[in-house]
Amino acid sequence: MSNDAKILDLFKDAPAEEPVAPRAERKIRVGFIGTGGIANSHIKAYLQFDDVEIVAGADLVDGKADAFFEKYELEGVRTYTDYKQMIAECELDVVSVCTYNRQHAGPAMYAMQHGLDVLLEKPMTVTLDEAVELCRVEKQTGRILSIGFQPRFDPNMQMIGKIVRSGVLGKIYYIQTGGGRRHGIPVGRTDSFIKDDTAGVGAVGDIGCYSLDMILNALDYPRPLTVSGYTSAFFGQNPAYYSAHPEYAERFGVDDFAAAFIRLENDIVIDFRISWAMHMDTAGDTIVLGTKGGLRIPSTECWNGTVGGPMKIYTESAGAQVEYELPILPLKGLGRVESKVRSFLDAHLTRGKAPVPTSQIIINQAIISGIVESAKQGREIKIEIPEI
Repeated sequence: MSNDAKILDLFKDAPAEEPVAPRAERKIRVGFIGTGGIANSHIKAYLQFDDVEIVAGADLVDGKADAFFEKYELEGVRTYTDYKQMIAECELDVVSVCTYNRQHAGPAMYAMQHGLDVLLEKPMTVTLDEAVELCRVEKQTGRILSIGFQPRFDPNMQMIGKIVRSGVLGKIYYIQTGGGRRHGIPVGRTDSFIKDDTAGVGAVGDIGCYSLDMILNALDYPRPLTVSGYTSAFFGQNPAYYSAHPEYAERFGVDDFAAAFIRLENDIVIDFRISWAMHMDTAGDTIVLGTKGGLRIPSTECWNGTVGGPMKIYTESAGAQVEYELPILPLKGLGRVESKVRSFLDAHLTRGKAPVPTSQIIINQAIISGIVESAKQGREIKIEIPEI
């Protein structure tokens, strides 16, 4: 077999799927905290599994939870405006926390303190302090807390880790990553994504967490050391951006663009950029440079949890510069969101490890929080994660 064939043969398949856990003897009783936009993807996934029963839901807006469950023609689901009352009155096993960003930590901690496992949507929290407190409650209670990073379950994303860990790239020393949208500030049905008192962070937390995870997970989440960050809101605070609702500009209190230079342990640096809006179709492909080879991961126009085209490995063979193109791997079985939810349910059943553990995502959150703080201070800062 030629060297070219050997290289391509290494990466023709995604890593093997985890074995499916045995189904419960009784149905897993699910509650929702927050019934806004992202809750729709959760409930669609839960409804695919016959060992699940949707029991209750809570939302701050009176009547919103009722309308949410009516849309899915679910009868007998109890609804509340207070999630604490829901947890007190309903016999639940797990909850999906689908609130706006600034309300992620509180309900998740309360649910764990009352014996429930939690699937928490991204970003994990708004601040590192919140993330640390959340992880400490998780440790104290022994509950399962998984973070909603569905791109983890895409075989092409998994392939990135397989390539990096194979050693074919050698020692990784530089990464350029990020992504973005040309015109994609998330407004319309709600303004909770753009207000500081609800969102807390903008593009850097909303989609930046995904692009950071794509790389950090492949590197087995090395410890971050320093970050020099920049954020801006030139589009979000411009009334001309919103053709129908110029009033959104006055409410905009987060970032619509962020960039950073991040130093990691093992002498690795990340050149990062993310955008909700810009005068460009892409912020650039992700490139991973190693001492033996390089990897190009094509960008997508709008982050959708996978790669934008076939990935390429650049290296040398017998003194010649060569490239290997890796075909796009199709999804097998469940979709990304369905796999996110099923893996969480399986962890609940087996009392196993969280599929997207906080021990990793707290590093992701520390970097995001570091970017925001560095931008405020206008200088490079150290990233320090307290002991949990």
